[in-house]
Amino acid sequence: MDGLAPDDPGWIGNYRLLGRLGEGGMGRVYLARSDRGRTVAVKVVQEQLARKPDFRRRFAQEVKAAQRVGGEWTAPVLDADTEAATPWVATGYVAGPSLAEVVDKQYGPLPPKSVRALATGLVRALQAIHGAGLVHRDLKPSNVLVTIDGPRVIDFGIARALDPSMESGDGLTLTGVVVGSPGFMSPEQVRGERVTYASDVFCLGAVLAYTATGRMPFGAGEGGIHSLLFRIAGEEPDLTGIPEPWDRLIAWCLVKDPARRPSLDDLSQHIEGIEGAEGAGGVGGAGGIRGTGGAWLPGEVLAELGRHAVQLLDIENPQNAQDRQDPQDPRSAQDPRSRALAGQTPAAASPHTPAHTPAHAPVQGFGPPLAYAPSPPPWQSPPPGGLHPGGLQPSVLHAGSPPPAGRLTPPGRGAFSAPPARPARALATALALLLGLYILPLLFRSAVLGEAYLLLDARDSMSATRDVNGFEELKFATDLADSIELLVGLAVVVVWPIWFQRVRHNAEAFEPGQLRYASGMAAGSWFVPLVNLIMPKQISNDIWTASTGHRVGAGRWILHLWWWSFVAYAVMYFSDSWSSWYDSDIVVEATDDIVTGLVTNVLGVVSAVLAVLVVRRLTTVQQARIQEARNAGTA
Repeated sequence: MDGLAPDDPGWIGNYRLLGRLGEGGMGRVYLARSDRGRTVAVKVVQEQLARKPDFRRRFAQEVKAAQRVGGEWTAPVLDADTEAATPWVATGYVAGPSLAEVVDKQYGPLPPKSVRALATGLVRALQAIHGAGLVHRDLKPSNVLVTIDGPRVIDFGIARALDPSMESGDGLTLTGVVVGSPGFMSPEQVRGERVTYASDVFCLGAVLAYTATGRMPFGAGEGGIHSLLFRIAGEEPDLTGIPEPWDRLIAWCLVKDPARRPSLDDLSQHIEGIEGAEGAGGVGGAGGIRGTGGAWLPGEVLAELGRHAVQLLDIENPQNAQDRQDPQDPRSAQDPRSRALAGQTPAAASPHTPAHTPAHAPVQGFGPPLAYAPSPPPWQSPPPGGLHPGGLQPSVLHAGSPPPAGRLTPPGRGAFSAPPARPARALATALALLLGLYILPLLFRSAVLGEAYLLLDARDSMSATRDVNGFEELKFATDLADSIELLVGLAVVVVWPIWFQRVRHNAEAFEPGQLRYASGMAAGSWFVPLVNLIMPKQISNDIWTASTGHRVGAGRWILHLWWWSFVAYAVMYFSDSWSSWYDSDIVVEATDDIVTGLVTNVLGVVSAVLAVLVVRRLTTVQQARIQEARNAGTA
């Protein structure tokens, strides 16, 4: 870890920065301490990424999903501010080196008992990640941190935020997109094909092979990157030196066809069988991994972890100029921000005080590792005038500066727990039947009005309406059709908002935090005058986008056509409900009312048919996504 540079902020949110852990393609990572004393890793995105609305949207979505993963086998997401001018996310700091550092620099290939414990922890970590609807996409040794009681997986879900073409909305990478790290990518990632949970299983096999042998199963880039990717896509892995039965298990994970790879549950059962064969069991003591028994790491690695932990405790907060001022000097009580706005920076309060005192640096390799990408440009400059929108202003918040008053991020900001999706097929079936029944009285009423029109049209336009032959029978038939229409319509009015709220609930589960209105508005907005002609369409657009994963196309024309036919029908129904044709005294007025009623009925039939299509389409799309999640073991 390096100390803070003069252009680094002293605080981000509620976290006081202690030093730099590294830089990568996404941004800069800091070691920090919360206002309650917890050590965390704060990742701040690059300036050019922060300017892209699409990245911000994906980043916010992935952070909210990652917050549901938990922290038993992963580095938990503790806090985030995705709306800041420079978005950031804080994760639990894992006090241990990466698996890459352990194998490459500290020890070498790990023994079978360590491979077994590592496999157990990584399978459980992937189960938690997949259970939150995420695919890691970049599982590699540098994203696996080694601790005394087991491995921790980091950076899950962040790779998808970096993908500029991720618009599927179903948690799976679109065709033609390559996200991952050379040497630890799946064949479908290499080919730019659709990436599913099975891709993480392939990467898991590559990580286990690397752990057991100290080398990557498809080589280390001999012949160039294209040659490496070709071997991953088309050649068999080199599993020489992997002991039985791990060679068979790893070969199973590294099958080219994603459909033939084992599920995480299958892997867990096979690993338990290997544990039984090797005599592992019980609860581990010091240096043990939960559920596998005994110390899971070699003694040399455990000793190094202990030394690392001691050094972490020795890290002090960076000292600033304010701490060294004379307490009797009245200027010492000034807020550093006030001095800065008056033309002084806190670092310049004393000409003999350095602008920055580096933090004590722990052993290299702690915390999130460096990514395979060039370093980002210098720290983003703040906008002119006032505090930075994200609470960071380098000219004021130098290394070691106090937190900006009134700009602290509330604890738990960004936390989100989306409820699981629930099938809507039963409601959709009931609603489709009711809409079909609603068409029948409309057709019956249209037949009655047509008969009345023919009889009235044969008479003088100024004659009395009541004098037409069969007037009473036509009046009774019209009232009967209206009564049936009203009863079925009331049933539709009851079931429709229930179904609509259910599909909105599911859309929230598919795309957490991306819908504009609260769940209650999905039902209530239909009953608010004037609002019901605007807001339900906006909610429908959000539901359709979140369910289909596409902002354009995806059969959206059905949604638009249904909406405008519904609005037209609602307006005509309101106009037609004030009076009936038999209330008019003369024929010409009665025929005008009949024409209005016929137009209303036609719009009602069209609107009901389109509503059935919308209900079936939306329910089918959501059911497919729910079933896919269940098949993948995430429902």
